[in-house]
Amino acid sequence: MKKTRIKAVVAAALAVLLAIVFAGCGGAPAEKAAQKVVVYTNADKEAVDAMQNSLNGAGYEGKYIIQTMGTSELGGKLLAEGSKIEANIITMSSYFIDSAQQKNNMFEKLTFPVKTISKTADFYAPILGNTGAVFVNTEVMKAKNLPMPKSFKDLTDGKYAGFVSIPNIMNSSTAWLLTLGVLNQYGPDESKEILGKIVKNCGPHVERSGSGPIKKVRAGEVAVGFGLRHQAVGDKLSGKPMDFVDPLEGNYNLIEAVAVVKKPDQPATVKLAMEMAKVIVEKARPELLKLYPVALYEGEKVDDANKVGNPKELKEPLTVELLTKHQEFFKAATQ
Repeated sequence: MKKTRIKAVVAAALAVLLAIVFAGCGGAPAEKAAQKVVVYTNADKEAVDAMQNSLNGAGYEGKYIIQTMGTSELGGKLLAEGSKIEANIITMSSYFIDSAQQKNNMFEKLTFPVKTISKTADFYAPILGNTGAVFVNTEVMKAKNLPMPKSFKDLTDGKYAGFVSIPNIMNSSTAWLLTLGVLNQYGPDESKEILGKIVKNCGPHVERSGSGPIKKVRAGEVAVGFGLRHQAVGDKLSGKPMDFVDPLEGNYNLIEAVAVVKKPDQPATVKLAMEMAKVIVEKARPELLKLYPVALYEGEKVDDANKVGNPKELKEPLTVELLTKHQEFFKAATQ
């Protein structure tokens, strides 16, 4: 009797073991649960706070991790790592996203509608826009008896020598807005001369960051600067001795966008990431529009002060390759 019982127990155990083995080999694998969504972003603190507010308000608190890094660092990772990058969501300059997609085919097609004013790719959605402008410290302008500039070309006048500050395109994407305006208006030959003279008038005031010029204009170290338009508008509205000019060469935009990285082995996490990307676009956008008042979506409005005076469309799509080309042009023009 005992031997019979032992044999029965062993047989039952083998049957269970074989069932598990065959289920693992021949049955459909169970879908892995969603992991925490990793977000890589080059956004500044205010924009990151807006995204976090929207995600937490929609019930995603604790389900994501945000890591910030510089544009060059994040752009390098996108181009080098492709979909093997740790991140599930990217918020980044749209030209970097375009170039990374072209090289690595690394982003999912968005599954939610994106009703932008201008046509965009189907694998990213704009979240904010930056527009450039010339701005001045009105007190310094008066003290130095300087005329109000109307264009980038005006800044080549010797009267402005030592009183101008711009960002360096080698370090700041904001500077690209100035270079784009000059090149699209004057062509390569005249642009080389114009950029060379502007940099000469800047002297030691060519800054590594996009916010460098406005800091110097605010402090009265220089009279004229170039940078993000909404910062100068905000200063003027708050009562600072600041004013701004939409240059005749035009106001161009740089767009920051959100995209979802392809992860074929993480379908549940990709689905969760797509939900969060939708929340960022739909729920964070109102706060982002207040911080960066550039209308990007149908029905959006900005106040009169933030309506650019001379909006222009780019002649060719922005890419990392085009940025590199313009950086080399700027470098040659200003040596």
